[in-house]
Amino acid sequence: MFEMLEEIRAYGLTSIGSADGLEALEKARVELLGRKGRLTSLLKGLGQLTTEDRPKAGQALNMLKQELEAACENKKAEIARQGIAVRIKGFDPSLPGRQMHSGALHPITQVLDEVCSIFGRMGFSIATGPEVELDFYNFEALNIPADHPVRDMQDTFYIDDKVLLRTHTSPIQVRTMEKTSPPLRIIAPGKVYRCDSDVTHTPMFHQVEGLMVDRDVSFSDLKGILTFFLQEFFNAEAAVRFRPSFFPFTEPSAEVDIQCVICRGVGCRVCSQTGWLEVLGAGMVHPEVFRHVGYDAEEFTGFAFGLGIERFSMLRYGIDDIRLFYENDLRFLRQF
Repeated sequence: MFEMLEEIRAYGLTSIGSADGLEALEKARVELLGRKGRLTSLLKGLGQLTTEDRPKAGQALNMLKQELEAACENKKAEIARQGIAVRIKGFDPSLPGRQMHSGALHPITQVLDEVCSIFGRMGFSIATGPEVELDFYNFEALNIPADHPVRDMQDTFYIDDKVLLRTHTSPIQVRTMEKTSPPLRIIAPGKVYRCDSDVTHTPMFHQVEGLMVDRDVSFSDLKGILTFFLQEFFNAEAAVRFRPSFFPFTEPSAEVDIQCVICRGVGCRVCSQTGWLEVLGAGMVHPEVFRHVGYDAEEFTGFAFGLGIERFSMLRYGIDDIRLFYENDLRFLRQF
């Protein structure tokens, strides 16, 4: 028995050591330690030994089994290391690694943050509200009559007769005035939704609307704040002009233009040869809006304004197709 164990030990260590791959190693293991292997056959013959020899033989068999199993594990690890060495053959560790591209904020987010920062320096706080809005806050409380064109289905995403996706962030102003007494100075950034899609419009876009209410707030205050904002955002020397306009929720109302940032007022395709770009809508808050929120229009006055973040982004970066912002083309986004 003991002579046979020594023969199996010598043969087994040689077979395991000469295995040139996992398949050959497994074949050697099965031959030695498998159910019909050489060592297993000896284990089955223990019962034929005398009572005196049986314990010594059993101990020797177990020790040999553990030795051969350990040899198999060591050989398996060696083969794995050799495989790794083969895979990295030809690799030059002195070469620089592959460049990792860091992420960055989306250009819309960058512009939105900058706009909020400028107004924040002028004392405006940020207000938020729901994107799924009631007809009352989106239209009625803003003095938009039931037959006004902006209520038509081609402009507004209706959920039912009274619920819709907000078409502007002005409802946030109404909700804030309902909860807060003057003085009030807020901006309302957020997503808005309209049934429109082309190179300058998307069904979802971003607006920032502002509101200031206090005693003796005048149109001059509105002009001063918006002029400062536009010259901070575009250029300290850019000319700004206000043109009379109409909005149901402000009176008087104005469209705000800035000198074309592309041609500097000379005239180009972007500004339709006029030298001016329309960038804002604004005006003094209509007394009817104050009535809906319980403000005394005889005691308080205020102004409101609104701007589109996508339009400001297009002007900032010279982009002529708004859809580029939402196609998620990394070649485009990595420029920012």
